[in-house]
Amino acid sequence: MGIIKNNVQLIGNVGQEPTVTNLENGKKVARFSLATNVFFKNSKGEKQKETNWHYIVAWGKTAEIVEKYASKGKEIAVTGKLKTRSFSTDDGIQRFVTEVEAREILLMGSK
Repeated sequence: MGIIKNNVQLIGNVGQEPTVTNLENGKKVARFSLATNVFFKNSKGEKQKETNWHYIVAWGKTAEIVEKYASKGKEIAVTGKLKTRSFSTDDGIQRFVTEVEAREILLMGSK
């Protein structure tokens, strides 16, 4: 078996307007959620839809593309890798977040 890489590919709809931050070094970072849907039939044969939410982070030029073109509801494809980070809440509880760090964004659907 070859080397398995940390690679994620998702197609879905932007969940809310991306939040774009300009950093001190001149780079940008964009954060947004992406909804992906899975369709299946339940045991009664009824069509069901399950929505999964993913947190996406884009840096630099990719963040600039997100800022310009990826608005709420827009269908996009994201290629990237999974990253987990931790932080402490105000009451000292450590939390973990897993995000997709986007390498590429492909705009899909109609304008």
